[in-house]
Amino acid sequence: MAQLLFKDVNKVYPNGYHAVHDFNMEIKDGEFICLVGDSGCGKSTTLRMIAGLEDITAGEFYIDGVLANQMSSRDRGIAMVFQSYALYPHLTVYENLAFGLMLEGIDADVIEEKVQATAKILGLTDYLERFPRNLSGGQCQRVAVGRALIRKVKIFLMDEPLSNLDAKQRVTMRSEIRQIHRSVGATTIYVTHDQTEAMTMSDRIVVMKSGGYVQQIGTPYELYFYPKNLFVAGFIGEPPMNFIRGKVEGGRLNAYGLDLDLAPVVRNIADIEGKEAVFAFRPEAVKLECGEDSYKITSKVELTELLGDTTNVYAVVGEGDKKVNVILKVNPHNAPEMGSEFSFYIPRTASYVFDAETEEIVENDIERR
Repeated sequence: MAQLLFKDVNKVYPNGYHAVHDFNMEIKDGEFICLVGDSGCGKSTTLRMIAGLEDITAGEFYIDGVLANQMSSRDRGIAMVFQSYALYPHLTVYENLAFGLMLEGIDADVIEEKVQATAKILGLTDYLERFPRNLSGGQCQRVAVGRALIRKVKIFLMDEPLSNLDAKQRVTMRSEIRQIHRSVGATTIYVTHDQTEAMTMSDRIVVMKSGGYVQQIGTPYELYFYPKNLFVAGFIGEPPMNFIRGKVEGGRLNAYGLDLDLAPVVRNIADIEGKEAVFAFRPEAVKLECGEDSYKITSKVELTELLGDTTNVYAVVGEGDKKVNVILKVNPHNAPEMGSEFSFYIPRTASYVFDAETEEIVENDIERR
């Protein structure tokens, strides 16, 4: 296992492009960390700096307390799994797993023992004599993971390893990678654009924004229930969070025919009085029955999507030029019909208020649930 520390790490390319801005983080021994964000946010660049494949322009990067800025990739105790698998097509599964050990001059008996042990962990024992062309995408990915696993390194780096798999294979491999992590205990840094992967696999998540800016670092629970700004709130969650923008007057948000009292969910309403604010709620937080301490909103249904256990309701709040679209996630047995007008309720404990100018969440004392 390994402990990693980043102090004001920056990456600036020769053409002046600033890919990563002031990355600061401490990663504990054995943690599973996911880097997520939209394209161009610097997550893969950060991974490559950890691997030693990209130079650090400014700042300090430590592995187990040792400054690693100039340390060679070979000396960092790192194994990397790429999106493309990068298997040798002319070698069998056994030979692909053993290749790195053979280059190190390890005895054949030791290689045999390590290959068999690794294949057993990954469920590849019956495929050791096959070539990559005779494997499924999920099996190829397990071989790629096995090549990293067999080296017994302290740090695993994974760069969108599941993006080439179909939906069913991704679900299976997510659980397999997590189980491997638990059994091996190596510190793992995992890059993905899929927030579902990040939420289900990681101990902590780093949310990054275009331009290489870190927006928030926290557990999946913290990011889902306590987002610090509009970007994180909109990025985490599927379907995404709903935003209703309006002006605060007399402690109330006036927009799209709504008149919402924000005082119960804002610590100091005077901080946003007279300003533009964003009232937000998650699609799955809505209720179709009136409850205590809830906001009532009337809308018109434009489209419904039955997903089995839930129904997505695409609705519009307001009329004419003054309307906003919202997405609701409801019980399919109680879903409203398309074209109908209906009211839904948002518990105050599930509502959020953001400053529209700074895009930061407005301070509150709400315990989310």
